[in-house]
Amino acid sequence: MIQTLPIVALGGALGASLRYLVNVAAPRLLGHGFPYATMTVNVVGSFLMGLLVVILAEKSGTRFAPFLMTGVLGGFTTFSAYSLDAITLYERGQIGLAFVYVAGTVIVALAALFLGMTIARGWFA
Repeated sequence: MIQTLPIVALGGALGASLRYLVNVAAPRLLGHGFPYATMTVNVVGSFLMGLLVVILAEKSGTRFAPFLMTGVLGGFTTFSAYSLDAITLYERGQIGLAFVYVAGTVIVALAALFLGMTIARGWFA
């Protein structure tokens, strides 16, 4: 475990850095007023998690899971920020938009994870 911790930390730093870049780019590209960045990282992170869980299992690569899944994707996706964004929209009185954000993120992220798993399984069929 102690040898794995620096690897997870390195992955987390990489994931957090990527997350920051999305936080900067999304409002510039898509505008302000909706938490596009958080929704994007949660959906993309779910898709990548779907790909990785199958690829690592099929290729006996589970030793890379701490770096890739816990570190990189853990640093990249931020469910706590998702929760904060939803409550912020709600507290602003944008209840409909908060509902669209919560439901949309969950549905699209689950679909992205399923799509990632399906694509990765197709590679190994």
